[in-house]
Amino acid sequence: MAVRVTQNMLNSNMLRNLHNSMRNMDKLQHQLASGSKIEKPSDDPVVAARGMFYRSSLMENDQYKRNVDEAKSWMDMTDGTMDEVGNVMKRVKELLIYSADGAISPDDLKTMGSEIQELKNHLGTLANQQINGKYIFAGTDTNKAPYDLTANGGKGDFVSTNSSPINLEVSQNVFVTSNINAQNIFNFPDNANNMFKALDNIITELNNGRSAAQFQPAINQQYDKLLAERASLGASVNRVELIAERLNTQEVGITGLLSKNEDADMAKVMTNLKTQESVHSAALGSGARIIQPSLLDFLR
Repeated sequence: MAVRVTQNMLNSNMLRNLHNSMRNMDKLQHQLASGSKIEKPSDDPVVAARGMFYRSSLMENDQYKRNVDEAKSWMDMTDGTMDEVGNVMKRVKELLIYSADGAISPDDLKTMGSEIQELKNHLGTLANQQINGKYIFAGTDTNKAPYDLTANGGKGDFVSTNSSPINLEVSQNVFVTSNINAQNIFNFPDNANNMFKALDNIITELNNGRSAAQFQPAINQQYDKLLAERASLGASVNRVELIAERLNTQEVGITGLLSKNEDADMAKVMTNLKTQESVHSAALGSGARIIQPSLLDFLR
């Protein structure tokens, strides 16, 4: 059965087709202007969902990178401070060797005692080293100074007993410890015989004009422990640097996937837009011919 096609049907179809053509041009023009395949999630739900996943992954990766940077800052500060502590201890070891020389006068020994007192004061300053207002040798009590000038009868001592690690997440369920256990440095081998009390004993002997060479084994033991802790820290620094490289690589990879998922192929878009413009012009021309001429057109 034949279907009767009216002029109104022709007009409606023409207008609908022109509308679709204009909508396609608008979509292509938006892609050209924004550089993105889609304007809203409904344009392509799959692309939108992938984009959300990649952006979430980038945000997580950025947080891990910030944690790595913080851990590295703590470790660098700790390593630099431990280097200074090592220099102080080396000087103390030298002075103890000099004090064993029987030709050294009591006055010279007292002078050595004064120097070691200054070295001890400097060690106290190093023990209270901070980064961003936080004490790096206080465990998780980062707001409490681990070295107290008034402790031990006003002589000053390391009073912190907090050995808790500060762990930072640098990947999913992967953590690194940004601080070290300061008990293994300043309170080694124990609080009663720690670095500061050992120096107090040395200072007392030297101030009395006596050699303090008998304290060499204790100081050597503490110095060796310091070197071991610093070597362990160095291994942690190497690990953090490797993690940082991996996170940078991941960032590049995720960014590339996000770009591939959402960025429009500009050369292709420009070609399609040019083609669509030609199609639209042709549709306008044919549409003008489809519209039925009026009686006045025949009377002209």
